[in-house]
Amino acid sequence: MTDTLFDYFTAGELPTPTLPTEEAVALLRDVHGLDAELGSLGSQQDQNFLVRPRGAGEPLGVLKISNPVFSETEIEMQDAAAAAVARAEPGLRIPEIVAGPRGPLTGWWETSQGRLHARVISFVPGSTLTGSGYLPPRTVERLGELAAAVSVALAGETHPAAGRVLQWDLQHAERVIAEIAATEPDAEVRDYCAAATAAALAALHPVAAALPRQLGHFDVTDDNVLRPHGVGTLPDAVIDFGDVIESWAVGEIAVTVSSVLHHDGASYASTLPAIAAFDRRRPLSDDEITALWPLVVLRGVVLVLSGRQQVRLDDANDYASGALDREFEILRRAIAVPVEVATARIRHALGRPSADAAAWEGASILPDGIHPVVLDATTLSPLSDEGAWLEPDALDAAARRLLDDGADAVVLPALVPTLLGAPSRTPEEPATVPTAASVWFAAPTRLKLSDGALSMRVGDGIPTSSPEVPARTRVRVLLTTLDPAEVPDAVRPSDLPGWRAVIGDATPALGVTVPEPAADDLLERREAVVAEVQEHYYSRPPRIERGWREYLVGVDGRVYLDMVNNVASVGHAHPRIHAAVSRQTRLLNTNSRFHYAAITEYGERLAATLPDELDTVFFVNSGSEAVDLAIRLGMAATGRTDVVAMAEAYHGWTYASDAVSTSIADNPHALETRPDWVHTVEAANSYRGRHRGPDAARYAPEAVERIRALAAEGHAPAAFLSETFYGNAGGVALPDGYLREVYAAVRDLGGLAIADEVQVGFGRLGSWFWGFRQQGVVPDIVAVAKSIGAGFPLGAVITRREIADRYRTQGYFFSSTGGSPLSSVVGTTVLDIIEDEGLQENARVVGGHLKARLEELGERHPLVGTVHGAGLYLGLEFVRDRDTLQPATEETAAICDRLLELGVVMQPTGDHQNVLKIKPPLCVSRESVDYFADMLDRVLSTGF
Repeated sequence: MTDTLFDYFTAGELPTPTLPTEEAVALLRDVHGLDAELGSLGSQQDQNFLVRPRGAGEPLGVLKISNPVFSETEIEMQDAAAAAVARAEPGLRIPEIVAGPRGPLTGWWETSQGRLHARVISFVPGSTLTGSGYLPPRTVERLGELAAAVSVALAGETHPAAGRVLQWDLQHAERVIAEIAATEPDAEVRDYCAAATAAALAALHPVAAALPRQLGHFDVTDDNVLRPHGVGTLPDAVIDFGDVIESWAVGEIAVTVSSVLHHDGASYASTLPAIAAFDRRRPLSDDEITALWPLVVLRGVVLVLSGRQQVRLDDANDYASGALDREFEILRRAIAVPVEVATARIRHALGRPSADAAAWEGASILPDGIHPVVLDATTLSPLSDEGAWLEPDALDAAARRLLDDGADAVVLPALVPTLLGAPSRTPEEPATVPTAASVWFAAPTRLKLSDGALSMRVGDGIPTSSPEVPARTRVRVLLTTLDPAEVPDAVRPSDLPGWRAVIGDATPALGVTVPEPAADDLLERREAVVAEVQEHYYSRPPRIERGWREYLVGVDGRVYLDMVNNVASVGHAHPRIHAAVSRQTRLLNTNSRFHYAAITEYGERLAATLPDELDTVFFVNSGSEAVDLAIRLGMAATGRTDVVAMAEAYHGWTYASDAVSTSIADNPHALETRPDWVHTVEAANSYRGRHRGPDAARYAPEAVERIRALAAEGHAPAAFLSETFYGNAGGVALPDGYLREVYAAVRDLGGLAIADEVQVGFGRLGSWFWGFRQQGVVPDIVAVAKSIGAGFPLGAVITRREIADRYRTQGYFFSSTGGSPLSSVVGTTVLDIIEDEGLQENARVVGGHLKARLEELGERHPLVGTVHGAGLYLGLEFVRDRDTLQPATEETAAICDRLLELGVVMQPTGDHQNVLKIKPPLCVSRESVDYFADMLDRVLSTGF
C-alpha cells in the first residue's frame, strides 16, 4: 500500500483480502493487545469480521481489513468523512474507530498476504435492510432523508484523497461500463446493458457538465443503513464510508434509490418517497432532476457488470455471487419505463413544472360523414354493470354492441382509465390507461392519413401505415415522441404523469374531444365537510365507486378484493336487489303505518328462520337501533333498568347500545364512562382471556356468580346481552355451553336473554343460520342488521309476542323507514338470494377452506397466533409471542396497508387492533379466498 490515490482504470483486478481468521485473531492480540473472537462478514472488495472480546456477549465492532490497493490517505478520508457527518448530524448513529487496550484499534499489519491496513470500527447495533424484502413507503422516504443528511453534512468538506477514481463513481460510469463489458462473456448480457447504457447517456450528456460536485458517501443503500431492533423502527444509522469521493452530488440519491429497486414489489415509482425526501432537505436543480434517473440506470449497469466480473475473479466470494440476482433486478426495474417517463414522473412528484406532450391539433383522420360514438369504458360507465368488465373481450364486445345499435364508428379515448377488460385480483396496480385512442368501424374504412405523426396498429397485428382498415376491428392510433415500440398499449394510472410527457392525446384525430379531468380533491372536500370522527378506512384511501360480488372498484380501474365487508352480505351490486328496489320505488315507498303487503310478507319470512316462539318483529334502520330497542324491550318487559353485558364487546352508537359497549378499541373511555345501570361479566375469550383452552369452561359459572351477586345487591338484571360469537375480538366462539348456563341463570332471576346477531347472523357461520344455534339456546330477543339489508339500512328485533306487548307501557314504537315497503322488499330479496344461491352453504365450504389455508399459514409464520371463527366469520390474530400473546398491533396495521397495495381490502379489529376481521360477502369464491391467503402469505414472507 502506498500514498498513491487509487485509480480504478490503472489498478486492474481487485480480489478481496483473504486473511485466515486465526491469523487475524492473533494479530489483534499481538499488535493491539485485544483478545477477541471473530466472525466473517461479507464484502465486495475489503475483508470484514465481527469482533467480540473473548468471553463477552456484545460485539465490540467490525474489523475492516482494507483492500491493499487503497492508500492510507484514502482510509483516513473515510474516517474523517464519518466524523464530519457525526458532528453535523448528532441524531444519527455513525461508526467510529474503537479504542483498545493499547490505543485506537487502527494501523498496519504485517501478514501472510503482505502489508495490510486494519482497523476496528465501532459496532452499531440494529439491523440493515439487506435482502429483497418489502420496504414500506415510510422506510423508503427515510432512506432519502438519510442520503440528504449525509450530502448536506459533507457539502463543505474537502480532502486530499477526494479525487481518487472508483468504479462506483457515476462520473466514470460510461468508461467503467465500456471496460467491463469488454470482458463480459455473455453476449445477451452485453447487449442488454449496452441498450440501457445508450438510453441513459443520451439523457445525461446534455446536462453532465452543469452538475454540481461535492464530497459524498455515495453508498447510502439498504445494506449500509441500520435501524434499531423493534417493530416499525426507521433507520437512524449510516455505516461503511468506504466509497467516499468527490463526485456529482446528485449521485448520492441516485445510488440510494437504486438500492430500493430490488425489493419485493418495487418499481421506479417506489423510489419517489426517497427522492422527494432528499429534495426537501437538499433541493435538486433542474439539471440534477434530468440526470437522476439516467444515473440510476447507469448504477444498475455497473452493478450487473462489476458483480459478474467479481465472481469471475473470485468465485469463492459468496457476498458478490449472492448479489447477482438482485443487481440484475435493479437494472431490469430501472429500465422498465423509458428514462423520459421516469424523469417526468419525478418532476411531477417534486411539484416541478413538466410539459405534457401536445394533443393532436390536426384535422380528423376519419372520412367525412362519419360521426363516432364515444365508448365510455370507465368505472362509472353503465357498460360495466353486472360484472361485464370481467369478460376478457369486454372492450371489443361493448364496441360491437354499439356498432350493432347503429353507430358507424366507436371511439375509445386515449389516456382515460378504463374498467372494461381490467383484471381482478392483481398484486400490482394494473395498466388500465390506454396510451392510444381506439376506433372500430362498422364497415371497411379508408382513413385520411397526411403525415407520420400518428402511428397505428390494427387488431393485435404489427403497426401499419396503411389507410385501409377493416370493419369491426380495433384500430389503435398513437401520438408519441418516442419510438412507438417503446410505448405499451396501456399504462398504470399512477404512472400517467410520466407518460404524459411523451404521449399526446390522439383522440381528437378521431373526431372526438374529451375534456380534461378535474383535479381530484374529493378526499380533502370530504374531510372538510364530514365530521372527523366519522372516519374512513386508510389514510389515503382509493376512491371506490363500484362494487360487484366480492369486488370493489376504484375510479382508476383497480379492482380490489373485499374481504371485510359483511354489510354487503350477498355481494355488491346484486342485480336482484337492484331490480327489487327499482320496481318498488316505481310503486310505493312510505312509512310502516300504512297497510301494504311487503311488511307482512317480510315479517313472516324473517320469523320463519327463527324458533317458533320468536314470532314478533320490530323493524328499524340499523344494528345500533336494533340493540337499543332490544334493551328497551327488556326493561319494559321486566320493569327493571339494570343490564349485564359481556366486556370488550361493541354493540352500537345510540345511547343505550353505546352504554353496553365496552370495547376500548371503539371507545377508549368506554369503561370509565359506562352508566351505573350497565354491569359486565368477563369477556369469555378462550384464547386471550384469563381462562384459556379447556379452562374457558370456567367463564360461564363465574358469570352466573357475578349476575347472582348483582341481584343480591339489588341489581337484578332486566336482561343479559351478548353477541353469540365474540365478534369484536375477531369471531371468537364462546365456550361450549356458555350461553346455556348464563341464560338459565338470568331467567331464574326474572331477566331476559338478548342475542346480538348483527354481525354473525344470517348464514355467515355456514353451519348455523343464527349464531345462537351453535350454543344450543333460544334467546328471548334477537337483534339483527347488516346482512339482512345487504347494504340497505335495515335492522330488526324479533321476540315473543308477550314481550313485545309489554313495550306498550313505554308508549308506541315507530320507525319512519324501518319496515317501509322498500325496506321490506329488500329484506325479502336478501332472504331469497341466500336461499336460491346457496350462500350459507358457500359460507360453510369456502369459509372452511379459507380457515384451513389460514391455519396452514400459522404453521409457517410465528406472527400468526391463531385463527378464530367459523364459516365466513373469521379472525386471524397476530401476536409477537405465542406464549405471552403480546398483541402485534403495529404489525397488523402495517399488514393491512400492505394488503391494500396487493389489491385486498382488510382492516384490524379487537381491543388490541391485532386481529384481521375476515367477513367478506357470502358469495366470495374459492379462487378469491385463495388469492387472499396467497397475498397474506406474501406479506408475512416478504415484510410489511
